[in-house]
This record gives sequence, C-alpha cells and structure tokens, in this order.
Amino acid sequence: MKKIYFIFICTTLTFLSCNTDDCEDYNCFTPPSPFLFELVDKTSGENLFTNVTYSPEDINIINTLDNNAKTEFEFIDEDNYNIIQINSIGWKTETVNLEVKIKDETIFNLYVDSERKNEDCCSFTNYKAVEIQNVEYTQEDQFDIYTILVL
Repeated sequence: MKKIYFIFICTTLTFLSCNTDDCEDYNCFTPPSPFLFELVDKTSGENLFTNVTYSPEDINIINTLDNNAKTEFEFIDEDNYNIIQINSIGWKTETVNLEVKIKDETIFNLYVDSERKNEDCCSFTNYKAVEIQNVEYTQEDQFDIYTILVL
C-alpha cells in the first residue's frame, strides 16, 4: 500500500509544474506617451495653423537617423486648437532624430532616446533623453504639450 501511495505522489508531482511566471495572472502595459506640439507665432501667440499661416497638408516629419524615413503623425484640429501628435516613438528601444518641416522649412528637430522596459510584470517606456533643438519652446507639464515659438 505504501508503494502505491509513493507511486501516486511521484506521479502527481511529475505532472504538476511550478509556475515560474509570476506575471501570468497580472500583466500591465503602459503605452508610450505621445509627443504633442503646438506651433505658435512667437510675437502674437497665435496658433500658426489656426491663423492659416501653415497648412496641415504641408507637414513633413522625417527621421534623419533612419535614412530620412517618413514618420507618421496625426494632426488634431479641435475647436481651433491645432496640434501635431507623434505616437510612434517609444514602442521599442530606439533613438530618433526627427526633423519637423512645413513645406521645405525645418521648424525644429526632436531628438529622443527611449528604452522599452519590462519590470515587475509591467512594460513601459523610459525616456533617457528628449531634446527639442533649433527653436525656442515652452512645455505645459499638465498635458505634455510643447509650444514651439516660431518667428
């Protein structure tokens, strides 16, 4: 009888496996924050899309570190509040240097060094560096909107 119990216990333990993935029942995913830009006249403070100085169709964003590949963006036009939104940065570990152009004029460069991490059952993006170059700007911390001051 002891032999049967022993075989039963050994068989049961063989088919039971330890759960080595502590995250199996709990995983969280935090998408990277989008980059939001409002282009305004430095003197008047007017949005340059709202006052029709610029047209959304003339926006071109390229990554100079990736053979000038085009970068996807959205133009958000709500209640005369026109902003450029870039959602594609930070989904993976990467470094980008985006050149934001209106027609053929470079308005500013955006340099981002991002690292996608997975800690404590959660994945998220750590921005090691974010630099807006070749232009004056302010940042609204509450919504992470960069106001680009254009001459």
